[in-house]
Amino acid sequence: MIKIVDCVSNAKALENAVGRFREKGIILPTIKQQQNPELVPSKIQEQLRGIGLWEINPLNLFRITWKNEPKEKGGLFGGVNFIELPSELTGVKARIVMLIGKWFPTGAHKVGAAYGCLAPQITTGGFDPTTQKAVWPSTGNYCRGGAFDSKLMGADSVAILPQEMSSERFTWLRDYVGSEVIATPGCESNVKEIYDKCWEIRRTKPNYIIFNQFDEFGNSAWHYNVTGKAIEEVFSNLKGGQKNLAAFVSATGSAGTIAAGDYLRTIAPHVKVVASEALQCPTLYCNGFGGHRIEGIGDKHVPWIHNVKNTDVVTAIDDEDCMRLFRLFNEPEGKSYLASLGIPIETVNMLNLLGISGISNLLSAIKTARYFEMTSDDIIVTIATDSAEMYLSRLEELSNERGAYSQIQAIKDYEKCLLGVSTDWIKELTYTDRKAIHNLKYYTWVEQQGKNVEDLNQLWYDRNIWQNLFNQVSRWDELIEEFNDRTGLLKSLR
Repeated sequence: MIKIVDCVSNAKALENAVGRFREKGIILPTIKQQQNPELVPSKIQEQLRGIGLWEINPLNLFRITWKNEPKEKGGLFGGVNFIELPSELTGVKARIVMLIGKWFPTGAHKVGAAYGCLAPQITTGGFDPTTQKAVWPSTGNYCRGGAFDSKLMGADSVAILPQEMSSERFTWLRDYVGSEVIATPGCESNVKEIYDKCWEIRRTKPNYIIFNQFDEFGNSAWHYNVTGKAIEEVFSNLKGGQKNLAAFVSATGSAGTIAAGDYLRTIAPHVKVVASEALQCPTLYCNGFGGHRIEGIGDKHVPWIHNVKNTDVVTAIDDEDCMRLFRLFNEPEGKSYLASLGIPIETVNMLNLLGISGISNLLSAIKTARYFEMTSDDIIVTIATDSAEMYLSRLEELSNERGAYSQIQAIKDYEKCLLGVSTDWIKELTYTDRKAIHNLKYYTWVEQQGKNVEDLNQLWYDRNIWQNLFNQVSRWDELIEEFNDRTGLLKSLR
């Protein structure tokens, strides 16, 4: 049976964690505080005014929220960070809204998913920060978020990621966070190599505890409760005309973020949940394989934590379009051309808030709008998981490879990659299609990763399992509050 994390599993490890947190002055935020940071104690908010967003300070655990003031230092909390992209840019009538991940600590929302995996284990004794190392296998931002969370929680970390990821990731992990870094062969698509390294670690290093985002339900549960609620708030506060929450678009990657769609279905049963992936590796679309350049989304498998029953549509995006738009949105000639089209300069200057996977999500949103012939009453919400800041080395590489960016190239990229988005490589999933995708989990998770068929079937046939998994967060908050009471640190703030 699928396990729910709701009770103490190791009293000694819990005692050690309480001692470590008391010693280092670490207080854990509840998930409810990450949903609603106005609940954060005023004394903590006062201290945050002097702390940088990426600073190695335990109080930055309270900044794991979509509602950070968009400032590098000293910001507190406000509304959800998002942008709405105009039709002049997207070429479609539907309103496309993107939540912005840049204003999380580490500059990416994966720090929240990692928190959802680590905090429950800390508060139940499942992980001992005094004797064990937290291992974060990832194709990008998750290992950065996990290493950051570990550091703030007084634990050592190990980051595992493909060797072809951007150099910024490796430099930051080693030099800033002080994480042990293991580079595995390949690129975004080489998740199997990461799993192989995890098995090697399990066999040889028993004090290394693996937090695999692809099978840790803390990942999807965090997004269901925090990202889903953030989207609901944005939608409720949008101005103008009739409003229909028509679609939620997310790259599948670890299948954490797309779990926000499960929450949205509880408030808008008609909403279309759209999974986005790379055309060069269309695993969900047609059981395809290959390598691609959309950093931050792993593939060639179906994550254990993906509730495939709740996915309505799959789109596949050409990674070349993403790379061309990355230049269009960030090179001076590209920005100048977009402004000349009448796109508001404020919008043009915010396009650097989209990283490469965010651009892919945007293209999937446009494709969805075209396919379903959506109108100005229809709102599509998607995610910019990180920003261009994470990929500046890629801009340099593209310039070296293709030459300086020109206005002529900007015109071509705008016409082809935005206005030219077509309705090919999009599939509405039938019941049988969904089951076929779910069944692919067998080959990764049962044959390779040691899970059992009974649990696989439970994820498909048990009508209550997903809600039970998502709703365990309320128990986590109780455990967090009990943990903080044991450290005694909150009492000094009252």
